[in-house]
Order: sequence, then C-alpha cells, then structure tokens
Amino acid sequence: MLKTKKFEVIDYLKTEKDIEEYLNVVLEEKDFTFLPIALADIARARKVMTSAARAAGVSRTALYQSLSADGHPAFETVAKVADSLGYKITLIPKAL
Repeated sequence: MLKTKKFEVIDYLKTEKDIEEYLNVVLEEKDFTFLPIALADIARARKVMTSAARAAGVSRTALYQSLSADGHPAFETVAKVADSLGYKITLIPKAL
C-alpha cells in the first residue's frame, strides 16, 4: 500500500533562497490573498511565529488565524509581520 503524507510547504523552505523564490512565485500570481499565508509559512519555517505575533501586536493564536486561508488580516498586520521577517513592502511605478 502506498503511504502518503500531507504536503507542507515549510518542509521546502530550508534556505533564504527557497524563501525568496517562494515569495516571488506568490507575488507573481497577483492573487494577494496568498501573501498573508506565505508570510505565515515563512514564520513557521523560520520558527519565529511568536516574535512575528509580538511585532504585529497580537497573540500567536490570533496571528495564526489572521494569516490563514480563512483570515482577513488588516494591511497593517501584514506589513508588521513582513517587517518582523526582514521584508518591507514597497510600491514602485509599473514600467510603461
């Protein structure tokens, strides 16, 4: 019998290059509902969810819920979590 295990993206986020590539793919999709989920994945992979929650000013449980597929985090929460992970959110003009 074939045994399978649940796919966990964090099992593949071993290096900063892996994480960078993951974020680039998420952003290239232009479905920004995935960004909070990706940030949660990165925090889990780095084992820093508690400090990310502290930076966002919420409990760890609340951050897990907020950054889940069913969550609807405020932009401020997403920006604070991104900052705590070493990223900044920047808007630049599109090339014409």
